Amino acid sequence: MAHSSQHSTRESLEFSTSELTGALGDSVTVLPLIVALAATTSVSLPHVLVGFGVFQIVWGLYYGMPLSVEPMKALIGLAIVGTLSYPELAAAGLLAGIVLLVVGRLGLVGRLQTVVGEPVIRGIQFAVALLLLEAAVELSVESLPVAAAGLAVVVVLTLVGYRKQSVLVVLGLGAVAAVAYAGIPTPRVPEATLFPAGTPAFSEAALEGTVAQIGMTVGNAAIATALLCGDLYDRDISADNLSQSMGVTCLAAVPIGGVPMCHGSGGLAGKYAFGARTGGANVLLGIGYLALALVAAGALLAAFPMALLGVLLVVVALELGRAAFDPVDTHQSLALVVGVGAVGLLVNVGVAFVLGTVVFWLLARRKRGV
Repeated sequence: MAHSSQHSTRESLEFSTSELTGALGDSVTVLPLIVALAATTSVSLPHVLVGFGVFQIVWGLYYGMPLSVEPMKALIGLAIVGTLSYPELAAAGLLAGIVLLVVGRLGLVGRLQTVVGEPVIRGIQFAVALLLLEAAVELSVESLPVAAAGLAVVVVLTLVGYRKQSVLVVLGLGAVAAVAYAGIPTPRVPEATLFPAGTPAFSEAALEGTVAQIGMTVGNAAIATALLCGDLYDRDISADNLSQSMGVTCLAAVPIGGVPMCHGSGGLAGKYAFGARTGGANVLLGIGYLALALVAAGALLAAFPMALLGVLLVVVALELGRAAFDPVDTHQSLALVVGVGAVGLLVNVGVAFVLGTVVFWLLARRKRGV
């Protein structure tokens, strides 16, 4: 895996306040999703946090810049809403890892993006956003007063200019409530074992989820992130290199109890917006995740207010939905995004991906007059 850089790793590590705030900016969407995943599946939260901690540090040191390490949102979203069990999620993560490693090595990332079509990828993002919103409503109705209070916090902080930080504040309030109910957990090192939360299950649902996720990953986590590396950090890192590092991450993290992970343009932009300029932000965030893994006890998670979790998922769903429509520039593309999203919600994401891709091809052929 080639590593193209204008700076040495040593010169690209700083541990300043801005690096710390940048690191926290990247955790805004990660923590709510993995807490929700742990609350709704058999996944081991300590092992998931170890995976994020290790690979934040690994890629921060390797690339010498604050590259994001995020959950694969399509797969994680499908697991949260019950479409995928954790064993199926693990299988999908391994399949995605193999595909990303192979297409990256063969230099096929750009071609794959062309075949799928950006409106289809955006439609899958919209479908996952709708599914997360549906799950958020189901969780919030467990305690409407708690959900209303959490939503009020988000609204007030958003109005005063702290929209991204509002998610961390709500997560912090939920953690305080959980500690008050369950007590402070005793630090414990997660058990080192293969597939601690279940053996991978290679089902049809796992395959459909993988296909849908690959489209999002190629577009957002590889191509868009490579462009941002140049725009924000003046770094020449290819989409194929990023694809390979994501493949390595999935194949290494899933067997030790982690979840499918990717890079992402949103996380990279978030780190930059909050002040991160070097790989030091990744090291700091990685250490933070590893520290959380020591106290992420099951009793503490069980005591976390589910209604507040619903509020967090609403924020994540709205952010994902906004990103899905942000680059849409034609009525035809808009219709395809909405159509793919609706089929994903009402049928399933795999069917939506296949139908969307076929429609995209047909529209492209008609445009060329074939």
